[in-house]
Amino acid sequence: MEETYKDRTSLVKGAKDIAKEVKRQAVKKVNKAVDKAQDGYTQRSYNRFQDEEDDDDYYVQGGNYGVEANDDEGSSEATEGHDEDDEIYEGEYQGIPNMGQGKDGMVALGQPMRDEYKDRHELETERKADEEELAQQYELIIQECGHGRFQWALFFVLGMALMADGVEVFVVGFVLPSAETDMCIPNSGSGWLGDIVYLGMMVGAFFWGGLADKVGRRQSLLICMSVNGFFAFLSSFVQGYGFFLFCRLFSGFGIGGAVPTVFSYFSEVLAREKRGEHLSWLCMFWMIGGIYASAMAWAIIPHYGWSFSMGSAYQFHSWRVFVIVCALPCVSSVVALTFMPESPRFLLEVGKHDEAWMILKQIHDTNMRARGQPEKVFTVNRIKTPKQIDELIEIESDTGTWYRRCFVRIRTELYGIWLTFMRCFNYPVKDNTIKLTAVWFTLSFGYYGLSVWFPDVIKHLQSDEYASRVKHFHNEEVSHFVFNFTLENQIHSNGEYINDRFIMMKFKSVTFEDSLFKNCVFEDITSLNTYFRNCTFVNTTFYNTDLEQYKFVNSELINCTFFHIRTGCQISFDDDYSAYWIYFVNFLGTLAVLPGNIVSALLMDRIGRLTMLGGSMVLSGISCFFLWFGTSESMMIGMLCLYNGLTISAWNSLDVITVELYPTDRRATGFGFLNALCKAAAVLGNLIFGSLVGITKAIPILLASTVLVCGGLVGLRLPDTRTQVLM
Repeated sequence: MEETYKDRTSLVKGAKDIAKEVKRQAVKKVNKAVDKAQDGYTQRSYNRFQDEEDDDDYYVQGGNYGVEANDDEGSSEATEGHDEDDEIYEGEYQGIPNMGQGKDGMVALGQPMRDEYKDRHELETERKADEEELAQQYELIIQECGHGRFQWALFFVLGMALMADGVEVFVVGFVLPSAETDMCIPNSGSGWLGDIVYLGMMVGAFFWGGLADKVGRRQSLLICMSVNGFFAFLSSFVQGYGFFLFCRLFSGFGIGGAVPTVFSYFSEVLAREKRGEHLSWLCMFWMIGGIYASAMAWAIIPHYGWSFSMGSAYQFHSWRVFVIVCALPCVSSVVALTFMPESPRFLLEVGKHDEAWMILKQIHDTNMRARGQPEKVFTVNRIKTPKQIDELIEIESDTGTWYRRCFVRIRTELYGIWLTFMRCFNYPVKDNTIKLTAVWFTLSFGYYGLSVWFPDVIKHLQSDEYASRVKHFHNEEVSHFVFNFTLENQIHSNGEYINDRFIMMKFKSVTFEDSLFKNCVFEDITSLNTYFRNCTFVNTTFYNTDLEQYKFVNSELINCTFFHIRTGCQISFDDDYSAYWIYFVNFLGTLAVLPGNIVSALLMDRIGRLTMLGGSMVLSGISCFFLWFGTSESMMIGMLCLYNGLTISAWNSLDVITVELYPTDRRATGFGFLNALCKAAAVLGNLIFGSLVGITKAIPILLASTVLVCGGLVGLRLPDTRTQVLM
């Protein structure tokens, strides 16, 4: 009886075990079916709940800004009946309802509303709240990462890009005289080179700034700097003036994206207490670019002997070597940028949490190793990412041609850039955009109007002094004489030259008027600004000279012969110190901003951005006004150095204010728009000031002084961003 009872007990226990196993296998099959049926719903909901619930698949090392993993929670009601080796239904940990909790298409009780059921206003409100939370959290993360080796490495890399922008601005003024002389450009087209470069920079600033908010700061900067380097290098070899303008246009288009992208990029890896100071130090590279361009122009362009030619069709003069040398900072920045990561702040803005976390960890570990604390652990395991709002985009079907798909893609990107730009005029940044527009325009108009064309002011003063020393010769009668020396700055009127020989000599700024040349020989002649007006040549031979037809103005040539005439405009800097003087003046003017850079960097976070911006612009306007009383070159140069030194503080503070007033999703776009406006104001200033430089200096100086003071007063009404986190 006892054995029978034991057998029954064993049988019942075995039956229960079998039933339990069958039930467990049935639950597994049902869960798998439910998981497969709700795969689409799970995928959509997972992205939402991973930011709100603890996810054991993410970083479990624990930290200050995330939720620590709880290893003690080994079981729950949802996981009851599962063995360790069994599959776990993903929805049980994500709060996703199974088939028994609600019907398809309905929201389960207690679950958040799906994004499909929310209007755009609700989604944007949630995104704004997420962005505000991210801004506060990101500031704490950057403070934990510290300021060290990574920031300094990025500082020098981005500094090379900013240096390339400064070089591009100064190259225009330095190359302008030599390039136009080499390519025989008349005075009527002399301003096109400067204007075309600024036009390219204006369009490029807007385009690349907008693209940086779409594809990333690093990617946009790499592309724009590559475009600049390629066309800058190509422009040094082209011969035609039209093709040269085309290359410089696209070179300017590429470099236009440097300033908005560089400042947006660097500001996003700096803590609040470091941002103003280190962005001001970064501005020094623009000054270094100007010094580099001035020094290279001083050392290279006047050396005419560095040139070579391949026949009369191809001339490679020293100014082309200068253009190649000026492309080196751009090439260096492109190479260095390939080793730098993307801005983590941008990656978080577009929802790429994992990539941003890895970069922030890289920043933290790099700085800690440099401090001698490699054991210090990066404690962040969860970063808030803003809600991503999908845009409905009309795209071409797969059956469309490749160029149609490319066209639609480009149109879509441009439309996205335009939409981002229009958001810069929405609340709450609309008022700031309008005020910044006024400040950027007035500062650019005053600064570039006086600085970029300042070499022409020096040339005008020098030409007036040169013309005052001209020598006049009247009614000369010279016969059977050999001229083998240089004639310079002379005017010969009503002269007669019979059986004379002009051999191996130079004419520099020499004019012959109403003169007769009979049975003369011109051999191995080099001329610069030399003309024969209303002259008569009889039985005269020209051999190996550069005296082309345009140098004989209303002159008559009777029975004259020409052999081996050198075509093209001739450049010569021998004994011409005016070129050296212009480069030296620009070198001094650029070097004068060094004290202003140092002062602005040290005081940016102490006295505030607004005080420095308004005070610098007002003082610059006053110093600009005193240029009116300059009566000599030395006095004008001294006032120019003072003007540049005061203005640089305004530029530095304006750059810092601009990146801090715009949120991350519009930062580069807003900065690019304002930088494009800056270039438009520069072109306008060049046109106005350049047209008046030979007539009067009172109007442009008074105009620049007025706009600078007005712009400074507007700048004082901007909000103070010294204590704000980077939105």
